[in-house]
Amino acid sequence: MENTTLKNQINSLPHKPGVYKFFDKDANIIYIGKAKDLRKRVASYFSKTHDNAKTRILVRKITDISHIIVKTETDALLLENNLIKKHQPRYNVLLKDDKSYPWICIKNEPFPRVFQTRNVIKDGSLYFGPYTSVMLVRTMLDLIKKLFKIRNCKLNLSENNIKANKFKLCLEYHIKNCKAPCVGKQTNEDYNISIEQIKNILKGNISTVKHYLKELMTEYAKNLNFEKAQIIKEKIVVLEKYQSKSTIVSPTIKDVDVFTISDDDKFAYINYIKVANGSVIQAHTVEVKKKLDETKQELLPRAIIEIRERFYSKAKEILVQFKPEMEIDGLTFIVPKIGDKKKLLDLSLRNVLYYHKDRKKQQENLNPEKNIERKLEVVKTDLRLNELPYHIEGFDNSNISGTHPVAACVVFKNAKPSKRDYRHFKIKTVDGPDDFASMEEIITRRYTRLVNEKQPLPQLIVIDGGKGQLHAALNALDKINLRGKIAIIGIAKKLEEIYYPGDSTPLYLNKNSETLKLIQHIRNESHRFGITFHRKLRSKDFAKSELNTIKGLGDKTVQKLLKEFKSVANIKTKNIEELSNTIGKAKAKIVFEYFKNS
Repeated sequence: MENTTLKNQINSLPHKPGVYKFFDKDANIIYIGKAKDLRKRVASYFSKTHDNAKTRILVRKITDISHIIVKTETDALLLENNLIKKHQPRYNVLLKDDKSYPWICIKNEPFPRVFQTRNVIKDGSLYFGPYTSVMLVRTMLDLIKKLFKIRNCKLNLSENNIKANKFKLCLEYHIKNCKAPCVGKQTNEDYNISIEQIKNILKGNISTVKHYLKELMTEYAKNLNFEKAQIIKEKIVVLEKYQSKSTIVSPTIKDVDVFTISDDDKFAYINYIKVANGSVIQAHTVEVKKKLDETKQELLPRAIIEIRERFYSKAKEILVQFKPEMEIDGLTFIVPKIGDKKKLLDLSLRNVLYYHKDRKKQQENLNPEKNIERKLEVVKTDLRLNELPYHIEGFDNSNISGTHPVAACVVFKNAKPSKRDYRHFKIKTVDGPDDFASMEEIITRRYTRLVNEKQPLPQLIVIDGGKGQLHAALNALDKINLRGKIAIIGIAKKLEEIYYPGDSTPLYLNKNSETLKLIQHIRNESHRFGITFHRKLRSKDFAKSELNTIKGLGDKTVQKLLKEFKSVANIKTKNIEELSNTIGKAKAKIVFEYFKNS
């Protein structure tokens, strides 16, 4: 670090938790971060070489540093979150979700109204949400309307206005949607009983509401008021139908938040599920665009703080895939291994993985050519190739105890199977089960033909096998003067090691990397294609051997039968007349009698 001013600023930073801000030459905030130890964290930016290019650019642009000391790391996380939202620095990640969400409001007024809104006004009213689905809000309001007779007018139902007879009965009263508190036909106390039950429903306490309604129904029935008891029963049925549509987790899980995360090299996706009284009442996934190659461990705590703040969550228990590296005051992080909580975590994980996959498909569909180029660039970098592997070929041998030795060549173009270019090989020069010699034969045959026919050669060859098979393939390329002209690798099945020519140390790719998944696809496809061909040959051989046991049939007759009817199973179903059309009456009778007796 050459800048003396920055060096002095870092040396004067305290070993305390806090938030730091990086400024560029124009005094713009370009990054805000939090730290358990301010001096150690800030110094780390300047004391090592960063793998990520964006981080290197960020460090070069820093001309000034400021900091704020706080009591705990949790305070630092909260302050960092607020400052990032306020300043939106260029190199900080932001949750990609700035739309407003609907709420259900219970208005602070005489005879409160219950309605949907997107504006939260601090006037003493109660707000439930936010809900990520407008459809869910409408369903909730429709449920409330069916269960309770509450007003939907905007009249000022003050005690004085009602006593002064300022209002008249409206249509809602006549169609029995409202009990007309506006003209004194319903008391405030009676109306507020309904409001309390509505609050319980919106909090997820459906069982409490059901219990209250059942007691009321029983009381009406005891007093022989069967009409009112029937009305209450109908309300319970409506409530139970709504509850059956909710995702029921477990009545023992009272108030829990669930967070899971999935990421790739550019984006991270965080799923949030809120559980109250045994039911999932919120489910939402947000997208984060990475700026400095942030890890899941770095992103998850920030997302938890931001999402909980956005959805006004007060839950103290958080279910996660892994415990965050930092503690957050007042929150308990649990990584469940079994039971209902594990099922809940798995539910969240399935949601985030599906969302991730869906977003990836959308991005690919928007610009398929760009996505192919990007994917091939990743493969080129991961496998240290000299050119983009637009054309890749994969090879595999297949034999059982040396019988019917075959091999398969699969072709991938632009990272996708090109099935019309697939080729089968029967091993011709090798006796017995010798995978290495078989591999050498098919590589020689394949590329001798491509060279002679002046066909385009692949940029990469993938051999299903380890060092032995790779060495055999290299011997074949030597024979036809192609060694060094085509990149070649071998992939071993046991630990998915990737071997290079002349290098005894294998390469291990991240199991989630696109490159490894493509190589595995090529390997699996060559194996599948080879096995299918092998089974077909064995099946034909078995069919021939069975027909050859029939006395009076020669090889030519057997071949005619198989050519016409394809299989022994089909031949068995034919009558003498059908068989005669192919092999004559005398031989048809022999075949028919053989299968009839067997």
